[in-house]
Amino acid sequence: MAEDLKQAALEYHEHPVPGKLNVTISKPTQTSRDLSLAYSPGVAEPCREIAKDPSTAYRYTGKGNLVAVISDGSAILGLGNLGPLASKPVMEGKGVLFKRFAGVNSVDVEVEAESPQAFIDTVARIANTYGGINLEDIKAPECFEIERQLIEKCDIPVFHDDQHGTAIVTAAGLLNALELQGKDIATAKIVCLGAGAAATACMKLIISCGAQRENIYVLDRKGVIHSGRDDLNQYKAMFAIDTDKRSLDDAIDGADVFIGVSGPDLLSAEQLKKMAPKPVVFACSNPDPEISPELAHATRDDVIMATGRSDYPNQVNNVLGFPFIFRGALDVRASKINEAMKVAAVNALKDLAKEPVPAEVVKAYAGEEMTFGKAYILPKPMDARLLTVVSAAVAKAAVDSGVATLPYPDFYPLENLERFE
Repeated sequence: MAEDLKQAALEYHEHPVPGKLNVTISKPTQTSRDLSLAYSPGVAEPCREIAKDPSTAYRYTGKGNLVAVISDGSAILGLGNLGPLASKPVMEGKGVLFKRFAGVNSVDVEVEAESPQAFIDTVARIANTYGGINLEDIKAPECFEIERQLIEKCDIPVFHDDQHGTAIVTAAGLLNALELQGKDIATAKIVCLGAGAAATACMKLIISCGAQRENIYVLDRKGVIHSGRDDLNQYKAMFAIDTDKRSLDDAIDGADVFIGVSGPDLLSAEQLKKMAPKPVVFACSNPDPEISPELAHATRDDVIMATGRSDYPNQVNNVLGFPFIFRGALDVRASKINEAMKVAAVNALKDLAKEPVPAEVVKAYAGEEMTFGKAYILPKPMDARLLTVVSAAVAKAAVDSGVATLPYPDFYPLENLERFE
């Protein structure tokens, strides 16, 4: 990051008040009667109702539109394990995106825990305060067990965005890129460099979207994850295949797709040349991708390229997913976010990218060309239709799959955020 941008970032977070979120009052507080209703004695009445029927907390408190963004700070962005307190700017930032794009209120919770189990116990004990829990920046493999146990223990949606948000946006973009290249996900040979939380979730979801496990080669620091290895944990072992390929150089030969969730400059031009005709490359290491778009396009004129960066076309950006996934889940009071809801979000994003883009979205991106094609396989984050399309798809999938406790809302499709203010 340039020095001027570093300083601007610090000043942005410090002024005019420290942090990026604030608390506002949603009820009148101008008279003594107002205060009597807000606190004592009036507050006793909703307390009694909630004690008799806990579900009325959704009527009398903000629980139904409140998500906790929770981290232990063990995997902050690309910075590593900096601890819980250092994760607070990221968690506040997540809250900004929840509110800005989907009208969802949030509170950040940074947990100092001596073990994964202590983290799980802490979060489980406070979970009923919220309508949903967004886990963030928790390292693998601990994040898998943390999420699994919290889903079991809680009756509200628990969603690790580093896993599933990344996977949903990746899968949507991949399906569109393969379509443009004239390929089918069911027969595509896919190479995934990286075997952490995001990689694991991406591969599991693209299998749900039609990819075949035997066509997927996952690589960690030791090379291809194959059936002959005896050093695999249970999360890596699910992707072990019977193959004589051992290195990226072996696996990339003839591959249709490369998905990188690893580190900078790990895919060479020579390896890109070895891929099948009309390859798809998702180089999502941030801020420096596995191969730069400039080098990729100079090497192959038939490649479709995506990165995690906003300054290149086809950004794989989690903000296309998590605000609207939680919006849909909260609106039908879902008990969890299941595979059907994730696939629904994938298809909604995929299909939205094929629709004509409104003039206001084009204007927000300085007139950038936005027509479904090699440089536009995913919607832009500023596209207001995401709120309507993705949230509605997720809500419907929750109802259809039996995890919703409310019917499909009559206020869908959503057009704006006024209902949540």
